[in-house]
Amino acid sequence: RKRGRVELRRIEDRTSRQVRFSKRRSGLFKKAFELSVLCDAEVALVVFSPAGRLYEFVSSDTRYTVYPYVYYI
Repeated sequence: RKRGRVELRRIEDRTSRQVRFSKRRSGLFKKAFELSVLCDAEVALVVFSPAGRLYEFVSSDTRYTVYPYVYYI
């Protein structure tokens, strides 16, 4: 059985949305790590939660500096 296209829309239930965000974020970070290892690529990933919390992944500390403060324009 084929999976059809999933309609992308905002998840209304706050708890479900937070659970989905957490799971998707974990999967995204895993894929970023795999890409960096398998392809010998330098990968940097920045994700902000709906609450504004910062999550980051950097495959190599030699080239990128992570700043403790993020300024919004």
